[in-house]
Amino acid sequence: MTQSASIALVAIEKIQGAGLYSPLAGQLVRTQGVITGKSRHGFFLQDTQRAADPSCANAVFVFTPPDLAVPRLQIGAGVAVSGEVVDFAKEENDRPTTQIIASDIELLSPELPLPEPIWLDASSLPQNSADMAAALNRLEAVRVGVKAGAVFSAPSNPFGDYVLMPRDLPGLRSVDGAAILEPSDPERWLPGFRITRMDRAPKVDVGAVLRSDVVGPLNYRARSFQILATSDVQVEPGRIQRPTRAKKPAQEYTSVLTLNCFNLDPHIEDPALVEDPRSDVDDDVGDGRFIALARVIVEQACSPEIIALQEIQDGDGAEITSNTDARRTNLHLIEAIVEVGGPRYRYADIAPVAAADGGQPGGNIRNGFLFDPARVELVPGTLRRIGEGSEAFEGSRKVLCAQFRCITTQACVTVFNAHLASKRHQNSIFAPMNPGFDPREATRHAQADMIAVEMRALAQKSENYLLTGDFNDFDFSETLQRVTSNHSVNLVERIPRAERYDYNHRGKLHMLMHAVVSRRQSEGDRSAVEILHGSELIGVKPGSLGQRATDHAYVLTHLKLDAI
Repeated sequence: MTQSASIALVAIEKIQGAGLYSPLAGQLVRTQGVITGKSRHGFFLQDTQRAADPSCANAVFVFTPPDLAVPRLQIGAGVAVSGEVVDFAKEENDRPTTQIIASDIELLSPELPLPEPIWLDASSLPQNSADMAAALNRLEAVRVGVKAGAVFSAPSNPFGDYVLMPRDLPGLRSVDGAAILEPSDPERWLPGFRITRMDRAPKVDVGAVLRSDVVGPLNYRARSFQILATSDVQVEPGRIQRPTRAKKPAQEYTSVLTLNCFNLDPHIEDPALVEDPRSDVDDDVGDGRFIALARVIVEQACSPEIIALQEIQDGDGAEITSNTDARRTNLHLIEAIVEVGGPRYRYADIAPVAAADGGQPGGNIRNGFLFDPARVELVPGTLRRIGEGSEAFEGSRKVLCAQFRCITTQACVTVFNAHLASKRHQNSIFAPMNPGFDPREATRHAQADMIAVEMRALAQKSENYLLTGDFNDFDFSETLQRVTSNHSVNLVERIPRAERYDYNHRGKLHMLMHAVVSRRQSEGDRSAVEILHGSELIGVKPGSLGQRATDHAYVLTHLKLDAI
């Protein structure tokens, strides 16, 4: 480490031409500026004498160790800071943030003028992700803002996070004004902010409008940038978000609902038996999630004949035991459906080998079916899992396949219920190495190829089939191209793009659930699809323990099957 040097903040930050790391990392420095924002671990310091230039920022985060004597500091205070420059990354291959680990803090002035924010809008935000990442890197820790009039593109969450679509930002929007994911740039970043005072953090739904400017330092956390809001915000509610109700199909149609159950189980886990007690202990019964899902099935989807479920956990939830049986989970959901006025479904699943199919540790999530025995029957001997022993499905959910026969017409349909490899480990656009790279994309392609072989064989025999589930990939992706090709059609492509979404990821609405049928089945009025919207648009009160029933909308497919 060198001796302490007196430098301007503009010299501390990252020189973009040299990468994401500070040239002064590891050195002792002394600098001064004005405090523009505070967090639990320190504060943001900006040099008011220098504007941000094209090569580096003029602000930095100051980390205050717990044992450091810190004077009482407020936003707007002028301070001098001595300490070591470090590049901090919370995870491997995460973008580092440049910080000063403070060893001494001197209060110079109790109040100084705050620097004018740089407004995040169409003029300052580039259109493609690579240029966007570079622009935001240069603004790390700088005081920025979003003007009033922006539309909330994501619902509020328990942590006080929000995402905005500025009025002048180009791109396709939903009817509420939220951002629809662009096929040309699916990793596009949208400005967002965080409110740390939960009692001042509003509950908002998608489509609400920001009625006051939001301003604060640009903070990097959770693999993305967001503004640390330094004052309260005013919000105007949008149109009232109500769950979508299905159009009741004619009697000759057989309906299949695709429903991701979001790690559903009926058990309150023992903290001593889970991997992470902070995240792996929950009460889906007490939180009302079973009843909420039952209402989706009965009130929104009108009690369809078949339900393709994903993320059903075993009976003891995330407890790491030898149990993989989901009978308790399925029966509890069935009873909840009856309680809200629906039919008494039967369930069908095949338990995975313990810890073999990925997902939450101990949960042994799997795909399953519910079916109404008064209207359809499971053809004996047809329930099976595709992908057993395959390298493509190693550590991933297997496709559950079954043939169902309509009681009145005796017509049959084979349903493939898929939950393909997750996008969870995809690099962000800010990653130092391979930004945006998805290491599981090739796995999803291989999984899709295995499913396509099965579908092609049915198409050649003119048999009815439906491939549905959570594909963890977009309608325009190569994964979906591999399961359509010249023999099948993805019905969701019939839905206008501005209405084609079931999932909200950081304010971008997009489609991960699909409904693929044979070309013959797609002709005329032989099939139809609906997206029943719900919790992907509706916010929760920040700071609350309330859970959404699921993180997806619901895809409902109607099939007119040939009578025998």
